[in-house]
Amino acid sequence: MVHIMSLWLPILLSAVAVFLTSFLIHMVLRYHSSDYRKLPQELEVLDALRKFNIPAGDYHFPHPGSMAAMKDPAFIERRTKGPVGMVTFFKPGPPGMGAELFQWFLYSVVVGIFAAYMAGRALEPGAPYLSVFRFAGTTAFLGYSMALMQNSIWYKRAWSSTLKTMFDGLLYGLVTGGVFGWLWPR
Repeated sequence: MVHIMSLWLPILLSAVAVFLTSFLIHMVLRYHSSDYRKLPQELEVLDALRKFNIPAGDYHFPHPGSMAAMKDPAFIERRTKGPVGMVTFFKPGPPGMGAELFQWFLYSVVVGIFAAYMAGRALEPGAPYLSVFRFAGTTAFLGYSMALMQNSIWYKRAWSSTLKTMFDGLLYGLVTGGVFGWLWPR
């Protein structure tokens, strides 16, 4: 068993490595650029929505309000007529990603902590590189990827987007496993 406090360096360095890998994926490879499409008649839609001053948050439409209301003929008609969807509105303002990038780094640290915990419980100091890689990498992959399928199952996110993001998680798991294997206590 390896105490989690002795794994602070691989936890932090794997978070940095994942952060850099994420940068390469999104800024160099750019295969996520097709994940979202432009709204038809975007300017007209934005003008129409702007007058409602919709607060930031998640919305579902048409919204039944309760399970019983889903059987109401008026709701069924609105749902049948469409449009039907879910949308997230952000606060308006100039684009910036500082807070999101900071949260992403913290999330990567948290995934690293779980990878350290799992590998540290399963392995002893001096464990072979591939054993450490397997435990830490698999745990990181699970942390970065598996819950993403829920977005396609329940919220109708395109499976292509979900699978690309899960592939990212596989890369992040491989990077995390590699860093832990490299820096595992001897």
